[in-house]
Parts: sequence; C-alpha cells; structure tokens
Amino acid sequence: MIVVDLGYGDAGKGGVVDWLCARGDVTAVIRFNGGAQAGHNVVLPDGRHHTFAQFGSGTFRGVPTHLSRHMVVDPFALSAEADHLRRLGVSQPYGMLTIDREALLATPYHIAAGRDRERERGESRHGSCGMGVGEVMAYALENPFVAPKVGDCERPGLLAQKLNLLRDRLGDRIGADAPPVADCLAAYLAFAQRVRLVDPSYVSELLRRRPVVFEGAQGVLLDEWHGFHPHTTWSTTTFDNAFSLLDGEHAVRLGVLRTYTPRHGPGPLVTEDPELSLPEPHNRSGPWQGPFRIGHFDAVAHRYALAAAGGVDLLALTHLDAPVSRMCDSYDIGELPVEEKSEPVDQAGLAARLARQSELTARLDKALPHYVDGISDWPTAVSEALGVRVWLGSSGPTAHAKSLIPSASSRKTGVSFMGGARALRERTERAEAGYRALRWA
Repeated sequence: MIVVDLGYGDAGKGGVVDWLCARGDVTAVIRFNGGAQAGHNVVLPDGRHHTFAQFGSGTFRGVPTHLSRHMVVDPFALSAEADHLRRLGVSQPYGMLTIDREALLATPYHIAAGRDRERERGESRHGSCGMGVGEVMAYALENPFVAPKVGDCERPGLLAQKLNLLRDRLGDRIGADAPPVADCLAAYLAFAQRVRLVDPSYVSELLRRRPVVFEGAQGVLLDEWHGFHPHTTWSTTTFDNAFSLLDGEHAVRLGVLRTYTPRHGPGPLVTEDPELSLPEPHNRSGPWQGPFRIGHFDAVAHRYALAAAGGVDLLALTHLDAPVSRMCDSYDIGELPVEEKSEPVDQAGLAARLARQSELTARLDKALPHYVDGISDWPTAVSEALGVRVWLGSSGPTAHAKSLIPSASSRKTGVSFMGGARALRERTERAEAGYRALRWA
C-alpha cells in the first residue's frame, strides 16, 4: 500500500501508517520522498508522542524503516530523532533502519544556504521548512557528479572532497557559523558505522517479504511538478517515486485527507477561514514555514490532487471528530486544469512549466469558493465529492480512534456532487481485489 497526502500536507499520514502497521503483518515501511522536513505525528494510547521525520511511522510497532534512493537524508537530524525514540522506549532505533547508498546527503551547508536564500526573499518567501532539502536538490541538479550521497559516508577521502567543493560553491550563503568540514566528516563516518547502508536492489528484497507500506511526505498540492509554484517542495509527492521502486508491481494507492483543509505557510488556500478555531496540538507556526492555516474542506483542490496523482484506489479521512460541517464543492473559476507530467528536456522547458504553474497560482489567489453547508456524514460526502471510497476513518490521534468505513451506507448527505456516485462505484470495484488481499483489511 502507498500512502499519499492529497492536500498541502498535515492530513494525518503518520497516524494512518501507524494504524496499518498495528493491524497487519507489515514487514517494512519504505520512505520515498522528502527528508527531515517531514512531520508525521503518532500518538500511542499511553500518551507517548513522536513526530516522525525520517524514521517510518511504524517504528513504535516494531516495523523497520527503509530510506530509499529518493530520500534526502540528514544524519544530524536522524541522530536527534533516534535519541527521542530511545527516550520513548525504542531501544535500538538504528537497528530498525536501512538506507540506500544512492540517497542524497543533507549537510549543515545546505541548510544554512537554504535559510539564507529564504531570508533574502523577504515578504515573497516560498514557505521553506528550513531543513535544506530544496538546496540539496538544486545543488544535485547543477552538480550531479559531485553532490554528496549517503554512500560517500563510507569513503572519507571522496566525501571530504565533495564537502569542500560544496562549501566553496555555496560561498557566502553559508555564513561564518557553519561547522568545519573536518567536524562534519567525523560525524558522517560515525553515522556510516551505526546504520546499515544498502544498494538500490535491497528494495526488491523488501518487496519479496510483503506486505510493505510506502509512506509519502508532504502533500500532492505541494508537488514539484503539479503544485502551485513557487509555494512548492523540491520533491515528487505523488505516487511516482513509489511506483519506480515497485518496478511494475501492483500496489493499492491510499489517499489521506482531513475533514478540513490545512496548510503551513504562504501560498493558495482558497477556503481559508480565520473564524475556524480548531485544536492543533502538533502543528504550530514556525520561523521558516510560517503560520499554520486552516480552511474548509476544498473538494476542488483535492480533485485536482487526485488527477495530478493519477487517481487513488481508496481514501483515509481523518479528523472526523472536528466540529466542521462546510465543504467547498466548486470555485467561481471552475475546476483546476491538470497538466500532464513530462520531463523537461532543457531549462527552457522547465521554465515554461513553472510559468504555467505560476499562472495557476495567480488564478487561485483570486478564486472564490462556493460552499455546501450542513455536512454531517463526512465519509459519504467526501466519497461522492471525489468519486473514491472512504475506506478508513479517524476520529482521534491514536490507532484506537481509527476504523474501517463500511463499503455501502444508507446514510445520505442530501447533496449530489458532479456525478460522483457513479465514479465511486467504478473506482471501488477496481480497488476491491487489491485491498481484500491486504492482511489488515
């Protein structure tokens, strides 16, 4: 199963992955995009709470994590996360971790340069998480043969050359407080001795052990290809990376949503409502991302995410306990067009793509939402609005607060959404065989 957020992030992927790992005989959680900027909250019944960034959200259940080649790995942040997990009772977190040698390495130099670039934007900030992931990706695109990778931590001579070159090329953006290369090198060598580094073929071994859960980061509406530029991530947040790892094998695609639509930091949020006052114990405003914002459920934006992701088989709907009853079913500007993904062959192609996404952002900034009020049966309403079955519902942060939603319901919302019922039946029929085979279904 592949778990992807169909919003701007923060929909509850961590809790969903934790629930999947608690119910089924999951052999591994595979992370397939993003890096240390992820924030997947898991709360256990006894009150223990951890925000998973690089470790998979099945860690409390004893499920090991694999960081694939599509991850940006930050060993310093990983060490801090491992320390917190140990304090919560996970005795040997590094023993539950494998990392692909081909994964890119995030360094203090990337972080410093990325933060300097974001400060320089002033009022036009993009909404960076301040963890250097974008800087890592940009540097790797410009310097593909010398960008530091996790596997370089096993080769100190080569890594020293790459780190020195990195410092030189990032120049003044790093600042005087950046640690010496020698200090970073010592830390990375110690890191390589504590974790198990593997080759890309290791994924095939994990897949033979099935079932596995692919845990995505951030949300489709932030996708580097389909998100609303420039308020996007340097990461593919759709199912694409996961399917590249699956190499043609089947997987059930699970999209995660809240009963209302949140986002961190600047960028479009058409249904934003300052009057909405909802408890948010694990998401706060930050110095880099900016404020945590919330709006009413935005079916238009989520339909766009569905199309951009190539569709999903099933949905997980969280925050069913939230006191919300309003859904945006349309905009005054109509539905959002989705441009088919195509790899730009040159800088001109990339610039044209980003320009079109920027135009879409400008349209969204002026869009007005049309609402349907009085929603009480959220699983039915969302299923009809998006044409996909809501398979899992969540009314709280723990696994005990999550349960399967019956496939057929006599409950009615009294509202019809764009012929969604017929599409719902078609999608559900296609998904039936896949999710029945899962041991947790």
